[in-house]
Amino acid sequence: MPESISIKDISVVRAGRQSEGLRKNTEEPVEGRCFSIIFKGRRKNLDLMASSEEEAKQWVTSLEKIMSNMENLNSQQKTEHWIFNCLRKADKNRDNKLSLKELKDFLHQINIEVDDQYAEKLFQECDQSKCGHLAGDEIEHFYSLLTHRQEIDTIYGEYAKTTGFMSAENLLEFLIKEQREEATLADAHRLINKYELDDKAKEKQLMTQDGFLMYLHMPEGLVLNPTHKAVHQDMSQPLNHYFISSSHNTYLMEDQLKGPSSTEAYARALIKGCRCVELDCWDGSDGEPVIYHGYTLTSKILFKDTIKAIKEYAFKTSDYPVILSLENHCSVEQQRVMAQHMSSILGSALLTSPLGDQMPTDFPSPEELKGRFLVKGKRLTKLEACFGPEETAGDDGSLTEEEEDDKEEEEEEKKKATEGKKLKLAKELSDMVIYCKSVHFNGFQDAKDNLGFYEMSSFKERKAMALAEESANSYIHHNVDKLSRIYPAGTRTDSSNYNPVPLWNAGCQIVSLNFQTSCNDMDVNQGRFLTNGKTGYVLKPAYMRDLGSEFDPITLTAGPWLQHKTLHLMIVSAQQLPKVNQKKTSIVDALVKVEIHGVPADTADKETPYIENNGFNPMWNENFKFDVYVPELALVRFVVEDHDSVTDNDFVGQFTVPFTSLQMGYRHVPLLNKEGDPLPSAGLFVHIMIMDA
Repeated sequence: MPESISIKDISVVRAGRQSEGLRKNTEEPVEGRCFSIIFKGRRKNLDLMASSEEEAKQWVTSLEKIMSNMENLNSQQKTEHWIFNCLRKADKNRDNKLSLKELKDFLHQINIEVDDQYAEKLFQECDQSKCGHLAGDEIEHFYSLLTHRQEIDTIYGEYAKTTGFMSAENLLEFLIKEQREEATLADAHRLINKYELDDKAKEKQLMTQDGFLMYLHMPEGLVLNPTHKAVHQDMSQPLNHYFISSSHNTYLMEDQLKGPSSTEAYARALIKGCRCVELDCWDGSDGEPVIYHGYTLTSKILFKDTIKAIKEYAFKTSDYPVILSLENHCSVEQQRVMAQHMSSILGSALLTSPLGDQMPTDFPSPEELKGRFLVKGKRLTKLEACFGPEETAGDDGSLTEEEEDDKEEEEEEKKKATEGKKLKLAKELSDMVIYCKSVHFNGFQDAKDNLGFYEMSSFKERKAMALAEESANSYIHHNVDKLSRIYPAGTRTDSSNYNPVPLWNAGCQIVSLNFQTSCNDMDVNQGRFLTNGKTGYVLKPAYMRDLGSEFDPITLTAGPWLQHKTLHLMIVSAQQLPKVNQKKTSIVDALVKVEIHGVPADTADKETPYIENNGFNPMWNENFKFDVYVPELALVRFVVEDHDSVTDNDFVGQFTVPFTSLQMGYRHVPLLNKEGDPLPSAGLFVHIMIMDA
């Protein structure tokens, strides 16, 4: 363990014996003394036990309060906090003063390379007391010189026409002319009252440059349309009319051969808004089913502990339904135990019968299923049996059905011994499968003619990609009526991912990715589900919900989906980029890539030149132009990299946003790290204009 822990690295603090380590190594009587610190990324949890329950409460309450205070800092305060920490690190002798050498160290800390002459000039300009070090007001002066932004000077100066300040009328002109907003004078007054820092200016309804910069850092000034952050879509459509955030092998923390399985992986996925989690179930000892990646050395977790964890975290981020995708390899006896655990732990939240008193002809909506759990798996009878005579079970309380192997190629060799056998299902477990009955896919026509709306197939990525490329329109029609789940190839033993975009383009709803793996594909997935309140449900465009739709993302014939837009984008500058290489002498050579993800005709990327030795405030003023033909399916990804002329560039940060959620004008783009967590104070400053082509 390092000597200190940064608060910004903590994801959550959990009171009690909630972690696997504490449950395994402590007894129930010490429940009140235990707590766990959960970190962002892949860092292991820190399990702690206080000397008393009161001390544990104080730790948990205090940490949560500090974290909340950090979270609620505005952008300027975050920048000040970050710079203060860097100043503290540079002040080697802890005398609250900066010598010239310490100032040079500080500049390296904040990711900026300056030559000795410039550093000395800056130092002398701030050292007004001429005593060879900076202290108090001198450090404040140094900070103001350092954080001065020429681009903001220019923009503010153009509109500050009232005695050197922005009046409400000036601000309104900026909002309409630059930001392309349908704003009123009342909106301008509201922004001044909300973000102006100077009370005297606020009294006169003026906005200073500091207040203007504050506004540009707030939700109204960010690239993401703030009205799209909350639930803004119709949530009363049938469930299969939505893209659904989905996880594959949810139980794994790392790779699929020998990595650890953990209930923590479920908690992390659910907190990220995942709405479909996978449970790979096998017979365990003592009659208790377990979850792990079969035929591998991955560790095992109890099924019941997993269901408890799912219940605990299912609805913390989103109120909308969670699908439990069962990969069932258990004996009938342990299947009954699975059913018993789900029933007793999930209670009335577990959906065990169709909504309504007659056989449905379509899926219920996410709104109707709020707070509910749906089981995806094998079912022994048609759903219609719920409304007819009760099904009679066999002598052993189970019925049989031909096994449909969702992971056919992945486990082909492993299952040769059982090939041709029938899979026995416990009626108790089978009856819990209502709207997500797993069936084998025998072609689109067969599915149309013979399957109910609730009967769904799982597709390996290669098969799904082929269908999406060769029969996209048929796939779209299939997904208007049914659910489809896509999962990564079994050869991805490193838990790598595939590109989900072509599958979304074909209307596939449950495009499952390895949430435990940080990569471009997970970034794009996070961007897809960034909006609509991060509910994990995003409504598909109308032309993907219409059985008569002629939309084909490959051929792209004329239709309502074709709404050709031109995106004009200027990458102006970046602020406070983190150091990728923590070596003292290493400074980021920053460049920005902009990627468009969508139908093949829209897919494109462009990049700026790199700015050498400046990760603190690099400036490009680089203009890009993109043609976007199907905006409702397009995503824009901003990526910052550290240029390397010898090897691949290093990733610094990124942000992905749906094209239709972009705000026009001058906007800040917050940056996320490779785990998808915010990088405090780091961001891009851009100008966006979208025009009809």
